[in-house]
Amino acid sequence: MSLMETMSIGQKSLQAHGARLKIHAKNIANLDTPNYVRKIPVLQATDDISFHGLLNSMKEDVFGVGTIPFQQGGVRLTGVVEDPTLGERIYKPGHPDADANGYIRTSNVNPIVDMADANIAQRAYEANLAVITITKSMAQRAVEIGRQ
Repeated sequence: MSLMETMSIGQKSLQAHGARLKIHAKNIANLDTPNYVRKIPVLQATDDISFHGLLNSMKEDVFGVGTIPFQQGGVRLTGVVEDPTLGERIYKPGHPDADANGYIRTSNVNPIVDMADANIAQRAYEANLAVITITKSMAQRAVEIGRQ
């Protein structure tokens, strides 16, 4: 894997985890918003890097015995789904969002869950940022070696 491919994987991951952080922040911000439905980010690997996927890619190159094909990894945000759990119903007949019976539905956001998910997304973001920083220093060191 080249340095540029490593940077590309890191860049894609930064985008995906940054979007995850925004979604969780929006959920937390709408904790007390009536009828707000919690959003859940969906991530997917860009390539099938499982053992099964590796074997399938190797069978294409039967004569490349002993070689493992390069699998560019990475992750991407493929979408956002709504949490199917329902918020609590509260009787507030004068509220603008009340239904015909005078009930509103509270947000189904659990702040502990979203804080934990945001923390995981932040750690993943920081890890990918570290990969990019290390790759950058490796490239700079290679240039310095080439000058000597």
